[in-house]
Amino acid sequence: MKRAGDARLGAYAVLAAAALVTALALRRTELAAIAAPFALLVALGVRAQPPRLRAWFELDRERALEGDVLDATVTVRSDQAVDRVEVGLALPDGVELAGGRNPVALRLSAGEERELPLRLRCVRWSSVEIGEVWLRTRDQIGLVRFEGRIDRRRPLKIYPTAERLRILVSPAHTQAATGSEVARLRAEGLEFADTRPFVPGDRVRTINWRATARRGSLVVNERHPERNADVVVFLDSFAEARTSDEGTLEQAVRTAATVASRYLERRDRVGLVAFGGILRWLEPGGGLVQQYRLVDALLETGVEFSYAWKDVDVIPARTLPPRALVVAVTPLLDERSIGALLDLRGRGHDLVVLEISPEPFLEPGRDRSDLAALRLWRLQRAELRARFERLGAAVATLDDEITMEEALEGVRAYRRHARLVQR
Repeated sequence: MKRAGDARLGAYAVLAAAALVTALALRRTELAAIAAPFALLVALGVRAQPPRLRAWFELDRERALEGDVLDATVTVRSDQAVDRVEVGLALPDGVELAGGRNPVALRLSAGEERELPLRLRCVRWSSVEIGEVWLRTRDQIGLVRFEGRIDRRRPLKIYPTAERLRILVSPAHTQAATGSEVARLRAEGLEFADTRPFVPGDRVRTINWRATARRGSLVVNERHPERNADVVVFLDSFAEARTSDEGTLEQAVRTAATVASRYLERRDRVGLVAFGGILRWLEPGGGLVQQYRLVDALLETGVEFSYAWKDVDVIPARTLPPRALVVAVTPLLDERSIGALLDLRGRGHDLVVLEISPEPFLEPGRDRSDLAALRLWRLQRAELRARFERLGAAVATLDDEITMEEALEGVRAYRRHARLVQR
């Protein structure tokens, strides 16, 4: 623990010095006697030593979801008696106190150990370190204050809560591995496709006996196989619109985590490209381990300021496999990310754009020029969406009034009726 500044000790030192100087100047011994108590207090305060305090921090787990409540314990021990010690746990952004007292004042005997139970609530997704314990105490006469920090930090990953989605966007192409997506081709599978005349080599179990009886010749069933797909989540982290509490990046990460989790549940291979000032990528993979890798990579994503121009050529080729579905989560605010998405579509990638609307974070003025600028900005964004749709890329806008399920239903309707541009 370190000695902290104390106004009273300084005031006593000034009084003692003033009394001594006055006694010497006036040659009055009684003034020196008056200064003696103050000088004694200053001497005791200067020689005061901090007590030996130790602290530990325990957390019941290192991974949690938004809204979860964690049990934590701060343990304090003193090697000597302390009349009053203040103990406080520093809480990082995204964590708040749900139960217990923080900070708290204690009285400890020599060798006494005290446990302070706390309940912490995870209010928003983040990757933080928690466990910084602050201690504050005074000397025996209350003149000198001592403060110390004991670093017992440990990582805590708060995962965003995934929304419930009944149906996802089906990719235009599937891969060869078995999955949950019904492929367009016809082969061994469960989903009925059509019937056709029997040819040598067909299995007997594929014969449709009712159709055979009606037509008088052997007829077999054709089916759609179940395949998996390669999905790449493209997260735009070049720019964001935000208020003091939340911004488009928080919503984008939550949306990207939901998309990745739901596709992984269907046994698809999912990858990640965080396209921003710092490029992060994760090659497509499947399983629970891949899900943890994806969410951990999303938690590390932040808006990094950069003037450098970047295009899709900086993305490793294996991160964007052929015939993959690219789901872009973006506020459509930076020309570099917009140009990269248009380039991806121009190269033939199956593209879906989930726009995180920045409009709820705007505070437009009330005069006529501000309102005209807002209308012009809205027209520009509408033209940009139409540009993507002319290229065959569906655009869905997510805001406070439109849920993700509703937005994806609009994407599915567009992809059912629109002719995808093939290059």
